[in-house]
Order: sequence, then C-alpha cells, then structure tokens
Amino acid sequence: MKLENTFPNTIKTVEELREITGKPSELVNNKVISYLDEHCRGFIAKSSFLTLSTADELGFCDVSPRGDAAGFVYVLNDKQLIIPERPGNKRMDSMRNILSNPNIGLMFLIPGLGETLRINGKASVIHDEELLGKMAVNGKNPLLGIGVDVEECFIHCAKAFKRSELWNPETWTDKEELPKGAKILAAHAKLPNVDEEAIGKLLEKSYRDTLY
Repeated sequence: MKLENTFPNTIKTVEELREITGKPSELVNNKVISYLDEHCRGFIAKSSFLTLSTADELGFCDVSPRGDAAGFVYVLNDKQLIIPERPGNKRMDSMRNILSNPNIGLMFLIPGLGETLRINGKASVIHDEELLGKMAVNGKNPLLGIGVDVEECFIHCAKAFKRSELWNPETWTDKEELPKGAKILAAHAKLPNVDEEAIGKLLEKSYRDTLY
C-alpha cells in the first residue's frame, strides 16, 4: 500500500532537484566502471565490513551488515563476487528479498579509511559446497552465499566520514552511555518472563558459540 507523503515542501522532479544541488562534475560522471579491476579487488581484500541493501518485490527496502576478517568476500572473477552467509538470527531478510527481487547494493568499508567502495548488481542465493568451501572459517563452511553479478563499481568520497569523525576514537561515546542492545530487545519483543538480563545472556552465548 502506497502511503501519502506527509512532509511539507517536497521535491517532485529531477529538474527541481538539480536546481538546488547542481550537476555532478565530469570526474563524478566518469568514475563508474562495470567490472572488478585491480583497485576494486584490492579494496575488497582489505575490507572487513560491508552493508548490503536489498528490496522485496513491492520495493520495501532493507539494509543488513556483513562482517568478518578482512578479505572475507570472495572475488570469483572480474564480474562476480560471493558474500558468505554466517549463522545469524534466521530472519533471512536479505535472502528472501533477493529471491523476489535480485537488485542489490553493497558498500565496502575499511576501518580508518574515509572512502568507501560501492557496488551495484544482481544477486543470487548460492548453495554450492565447492564455492562455499573457499570461505570456510575454523573448518566450517558458510551456510549459504550471496552471489553478485557486478554491474557498477565506484568509489564514494570521504565527506560523510570526515563530518562524523567516525574513525576518531576521541569522538566516540563512553561505553557506559551507549545504548544497550539487550534492553532495546526486551522493550521491543515484550516476551513474558524474558527481561533485559535474560536477553543479555542469550546474546553473549550467541556471540561466543555461534559466530561460525
């Protein structure tokens, strides 16, 4: 169901948008390539974290984090890569979306680096023992994999990281003041006889025993 826009003074056309923002430079217009060259491969090899964006057949969007040791994403060739699927919460939001809508967007991060690598393409859910075995950790193969046929690759500038000072420890919130995942889960789930302490213990057990 499409909801009516409730925000005032919204932009309705690309022309209106361009009147405010202007047009991209020649450098920006020409930075997109359609394959994984040596620079993209080198970036992926050093990346330990990415965000994965998918949408279902109705366009409902989801962004999911993926992380592991640097180089955890397997580059099959200059047009294909595979993201291992480690044990998680079994919601399978990304994979369920991919089964109905293969369009996918990835953003690769390298800790300490402001620039990010963005890759767009078409995704498939992979269950291939030979390929998944190449991404085994501690003798355990990934449960599944997300294969991506690459259509676009480009570097995104560091302005967001510079503005946020994300990699500057001096700007980080004190640990005592950080939101508590267990507290939030308890408040949202509202399960009978399951409080913050119980959920905290479940999370710790999961982090300790089922990373792979």
